[in-house]
Amino acid sequence: MDNTTQRIDAAAADRSDPLRGFRERFHLPEGVIYLDGNSLGALPESVRQRVLNTIDKEWGVDLIRSWNTADWVHLPQRVGACIARIIGAEEGAVVAADSTSINLFKVLSAALDLNPGRSKIVSERENFPTDLYIAEGVAKQIGKGHRLVLSDSPEDIPGLLDEDVAVLMLTHVNYRTGYRYDMAALTRAAHDKGILVIWDLAHSAGAMPVDLSGAEADFAIGCGYKYLNGGPGAPAFLYVNPRHHGGFRQPLSGWFGHRAPFDFDSAYTPSNKIEQYLCGTPPVLAMVAMDEAMAIWDDVDMAALRAKSIALCDLFIQEIDSFAERLGLRLVTPREPELRGSQVSYSCENGYAIMQALIARGVIGDFRAPDIIRFGFTPLYLSFAEVEKAAAILKDILETSAWDAPEFHVRGAVT
Repeated sequence: MDNTTQRIDAAAADRSDPLRGFRERFHLPEGVIYLDGNSLGALPESVRQRVLNTIDKEWGVDLIRSWNTADWVHLPQRVGACIARIIGAEEGAVVAADSTSINLFKVLSAALDLNPGRSKIVSERENFPTDLYIAEGVAKQIGKGHRLVLSDSPEDIPGLLDEDVAVLMLTHVNYRTGYRYDMAALTRAAHDKGILVIWDLAHSAGAMPVDLSGAEADFAIGCGYKYLNGGPGAPAFLYVNPRHHGGFRQPLSGWFGHRAPFDFDSAYTPSNKIEQYLCGTPPVLAMVAMDEAMAIWDDVDMAALRAKSIALCDLFIQEIDSFAERLGLRLVTPREPELRGSQVSYSCENGYAIMQALIARGVIGDFRAPDIIRFGFTPLYLSFAEVEKAAAILKDILETSAWDAPEFHVRGAVT
C-alpha cells in the first residue's frame, strides 16, 4: 500500500477485515492495546484448557502411560509439522525443540562441518546478539581459524560473500529496525559461491508467508513465543533442508536424536532424518501449549495475514508522520512494505521513559537500547482502530511530556 497516495480509514478497514474473527480466539486484557506480539504473543483461549487437561488427566491420572496414550513422545515432530506449513518447509524437515540459541548452535556446527576448508561466518552487526554470541562460541570451539565477519549494513553483505565464506547467517527480519531481507535472492547469491545459508525466522514465522523450500534455504531456526503465540519460553524450532539429512552429525548427540532411542544402545547412532536434531526429553507442558497454539494456523490465510500486517504498519506510520519530526521521532523501519516485517520502530531521546509512559496508558510496546521504541503488529488479534488510538496516545505523551515522570525512568530488568 502506498502511503503517499491513499490514506487508510481505520473504521472501514476493520469492517472489511477478513481476519477479524480470530481476535475472539485470544485472551486479551480489557483496556490494553497490545503492540508487543513480536516479543511475546497473546494467550490463545484454548491453550489454558489443553494444558490443564495435560496436568490433570494425562499427567495426574495416566502418568507415564501418556508418553504413548497421549503421544507425548512425538510432540516435537507434530509441532514441527504445524510450523513447517507456515514457513514453506518440506514434509519432515522441521522439529520443535530446545531454544533458538541451542538450535543455532546445532545447525551452525553442522553447516560448518558440511563446508570444510572455509573459515568465515558472515552476518550483520545489527543481528540479534544471541546469534552473534553463539557464532563466536562455535568459531572458538571449532578453532581451525574460523571467524565471524560482520557487515555494517544490508547493502554490504553481497560484497562479503567470497570463496572463504562457509556460512551466511542472517535474521530474516531485523529485530530492531524491522528490515526484511530478500531470502530467495541472498540464498541464491550465497549458493553461487558455495556458501550455506542459515535463516533466523524469529520475527517472520507467523507474521508473513515464508518459503524456505522455494528459496532453497539450507537451515532455519526460530522461536515459538512471538508471532506463533506458544507462550513465554515456548519451544523453538529448526529446519534442515532434506538434502542435508543424514550427511553429518550435529554436536548435541542426545538420546532423542538416536536412530532408535528406546533400544538403549551404549553407542550413538544418529537418525538420518530431522530427528537427529533432537537432543533430550521434550518439555511436555510447554510442548502441549505450543501444540495447541499452532492449531489456530490451520485456519489462517497467510496472504490475508500479510496484507493486514502491511496495512496496520502503514496506518501507524501514517498517523505518526503528522507529528514525528516536530516531537523528535525518527522512523528507522523501511516505509516500503517489501522491505519490512510486521513491526515499526522509531529512534528518539528518552525512549525507555516514553515506552514506560505508553505502557502505563495501556499501549504495550517495548524498548531496545540505545534509543529504539518498537511496536509489533499481530494481524490475528489487532484492530485498525487500536492502532489509530495508540498513535494518538503516543502523540499526547510526547506533547505533554508525560513521559518525564520519575517512575518512568526507573529501569526494569527486562526492557
